[in-house]
Amino acid sequence: MKVEDIFKKSGAILEGHFLLTSGLHSPIYWEKFSVLQFPKYTQQLCQLISQHFSEESIEVVSGPTTGGIILAYEVAKQLGVRGIFAEKEGVDRRAFKRGFGIKQGERVLVVDDILTTGKSIREVLALINEQGGQVIGIGVLVDRSEKEHDFGVPLFSCMRSITPVYQPQNCPLCATAIPLLKPGSSHSISNRRAVN
Repeated sequence: MKVEDIFKKSGAILEGHFLLTSGLHSPIYWEKFSVLQFPKYTQQLCQLISQHFSEESIEVVSGPTTGGIILAYEVAKQLGVRGIFAEKEGVDRRAFKRGFGIKQGERVLVVDDILTTGKSIREVLALINEQGGQVIGIGVLVDRSEKEHDFGVPLFSCMRSITPVYQPQNCPLCATAIPLLKPGSSHSISNRRAVN
């Protein structure tokens, strides 16, 4: 099954007027947890990432909370290595807690769910660099960013789907008074519809 079909079949591509974690607005929201609730789909997507980096001698897989927890675990399982996650600490930082850490020189693969601005990935990269790890690459489920990101290491996405985003002050959806939905909140569930 193609990656886009997995997202469509699980009802993960939503249309409306969404407030993204980055603070940007978008007419499309990729609800990764609609996919991640199915172990079979999660395994298939993570297999694309693990196969892509299978020859890179990865020693640990790390992702940001929350979706990155599931992805780091599954990709690490497929590669036969440790899987850890980095939690928010303040506004622009992440930290390894719960006994997690990176050893000096350890070869790390960073995974995340949906790439838009790259902020959470950059926070994880900074943390790994602080601890002396060596980032080998980045794997994401969907790269929805309008411009290509340069993280300084290879980026692999299971799917690239350029999706428009708007600064709140320039959002055409706001101008037409379409209700702004915050995914994950109780206010967004009844108003959204999946793209089929």
